[in-house]
Amino acid sequence: MDGKIFQKVKSYIDKYHMIAPGDTVVAGVSGGADSVCLFLMLCGLAEEMDFCLVVVHVNHRIRPEAQEDAAYVEKLCSDRNIPFILAEEDVRAYAKKRHLSEEEAGREVRYRAFGEALEKYGSLGASGREAGEKRSGSGRIAVAHNANDRAETMLFHLFRGTGLTGAGGIRPVRGHIIRPLLCLQRAEIEEYLGRKGISFCIDRTNSEDTYTRNRIRSYILPVAEKEVCTGAVRHMCSAGDLFLEADAYIRRQAGKAYGNCMVRENGEEIVLEAGKLAKEEPFIRKQIFLQCLEKLAEGRKDITSVHVESLEGLLGKQGSKQAVLPYGMKARKEYEYFIIYREKESCRGGENEPPPEIGIAWRDLSEQPEEYDIPGLGRVEFAVFCKEEISFFREKSEIIPQKTYTKWLDYDKITKSLVFRTRKTGDYLMINKEFSKKKLKDYMIEKKIPKDDRGSLYVLADGSHIIWVPGYRISEYYKITGETKYILRVQLRGGL
Repeated sequence: MDGKIFQKVKSYIDKYHMIAPGDTVVAGVSGGADSVCLFLMLCGLAEEMDFCLVVVHVNHRIRPEAQEDAAYVEKLCSDRNIPFILAEEDVRAYAKKRHLSEEEAGREVRYRAFGEALEKYGSLGASGREAGEKRSGSGRIAVAHNANDRAETMLFHLFRGTGLTGAGGIRPVRGHIIRPLLCLQRAEIEEYLGRKGISFCIDRTNSEDTYTRNRIRSYILPVAEKEVCTGAVRHMCSAGDLFLEADAYIRRQAGKAYGNCMVRENGEEIVLEAGKLAKEEPFIRKQIFLQCLEKLAEGRKDITSVHVESLEGLLGKQGSKQAVLPYGMKARKEYEYFIIYREKESCRGGENEPPPEIGIAWRDLSEQPEEYDIPGLGRVEFAVFCKEEISFFREKSEIIPQKTYTKWLDYDKITKSLVFRTRKTGDYLMINKEFSKKKLKDYMIEKKIPKDDRGSLYVLADGSHIIWVPGYRISEYYKITGETKYILRVQLRGGL
C-alpha cells in the first residue's frame, strides 16, 4: 500500500467520520481507475478496522465491453475474498420508460443496487456472514468521486445558476453515502495505480462530448489548470469546503428563524407568521423559503431562485394573493399568515365529495374513554364523568384548567347530536355570558382563519350549534356552571 496516498485518504475518512468499526461498507466499483483505487483503499483500511466490505458492480448494458469490466471487478474481489454482487439493467430502456436522461437513469439504477446490497449485508459482520452474527454498526455506501469530479460539478452548478449548496459541489458525506477519494485528484489516482502496476478499465463514454460534464472535463478544467492557475482544481475544492461550511451555518440560522416564524407544519402545508417573516434579513428569509419548499417537496431538485423570488414578491403584496410552485405546491398570503402548501387533488369524477361526518355515540359514553380518529386533528378521546368525581370541581374551584388539548363541557346541555363535521350553512356559537349568537362563518373571518382552511376544519357540533372550534374556543353555552351535573371531557391525543 502506497503510504502517502493511503494516509491521505485515511485522514480524509477520519476527518469526516465516514467509517467506524462495525460498519458495513458497500462500494460501487465500475472497474475504472477511481473505483479500483477506492477498492484498494478500503481493502487496506479493512485490515486496520473491523468493518464489512461488499462490492457492487452495475452493468448498464450500454457498452460492448461491459461484461469484461464485470469480470475484471469480480476477479479483484475473489483474489481478496470480498463479496461481489453483479447488478444488470438496460439503462437506455429504463431511461425511456421513466422519461429520464441516461445519466439520471444510470444513477437511479446504481443507487438502487447499492441500497439492495446494503439491506442484504448491512447487519452481518465480515467474520460472521456465514454464522449469521449480527453487527451493530451503520451501513455506508462508498462511491469513487474524486476532486476533479467535484470541480466539474461546481462549475456545472455555477453555469446553470446555484446557491451556496450547489456551489460547494459534491459533499464528502451525504446521509449514508461517503466519498473517500474527494481528497485526491484524478492524476494522483492514475499515478498511484501506475506505480502499483495495477490495471483498470477505461470507459470510452467518459471522453465523448455527449454529456455536458464531459465537456467541462475535457475542455474547461484542462485550460484552467494550464493557462489560468496551476492547482485550479485543488483551489476550487478548498473553496467548496468553505461554501459548505457557510451553507451549514446559514441553514442552522435559518432553521432558528423558521422556528420563530412557524405557526404549524405537516406534510401538506407550512404556515408562517407573515409579520415575523418580513422582519428577517432578506437572505435568511430566502433560506426559510427554501427550507419550506424542501420540506414539502422532499428535496431541492427543480427548485430555483425564480421560485424563491416569487415568494418574496408574494410576501410584499397587499391582500390575498398566491404563487404557483413546482411539485403541485402553491403559496398564498392571507391575513397575517403566509402559507405554503401542496394543492389537494380533486376527487375522481370531477366533483368534490363532502368530508365525512364522524358521529359520536354520546348517549352511551361513560368514564371509560371512547376514541375516534378525526381528519386534521388526530385521535380524540371522549369520556363522561359525574362532576363530583373530579377533584377541582368537587373542591368548588372557580379555575377550570384551560388547555388546548382538553375541553370540559356540560354534558347535560347536549340535546340533538354530538358530531365532528365541517361547517354548514346556519352554524353558530355563543360568544359571551349573555349567550349572544355569532355565525360560524363570521367567527372564522374574525379569527382570520385562512379561507382555504375553513371548509376543511372539523368542528364539534350539536345540531347547528357549534360546541367547539378546535384550536380556538368552545361555545359559552356549553361551559361548566354550578348547575352542571355531568361533564363531558374531550381530549385531543394528536394533531393540534
